[in-house]
Amino acid sequence: MREIHSPEPSQTDWARVDKMADEDIDFSENPPLDQGFWTEAIRWTGPKRQITLRLDPDVLDYFKKQGKGYQTVINSVLRQYMSIHDREARRT
Repeated sequence: MREIHSPEPSQTDWARVDKMADEDIDFSENPPLDQGFWTEAIRWTGPKRQITLRLDPDVLDYFKKQGKGYQTVINSVLRQYMSIHDREARRT
């Protein structure tokens, strides 16, 4: 795992956390991983590839106005498009 450096010191008592047994951890805020979770889960496909993609200026401006992470949003929209068309193709 990559080490994260923060300008602020951690307020977590890591020595106490390291001593905890799994059964001592409170998972009550975590939703159950039922079938619905796995149905909606997106499989990670590995590292992304850098490409050149030509977009209409108004399309690019629209996504950039959404703020930081606009490229991730574009990727998500394209993934949803793929998913919809894959489902339609399986029906025919």
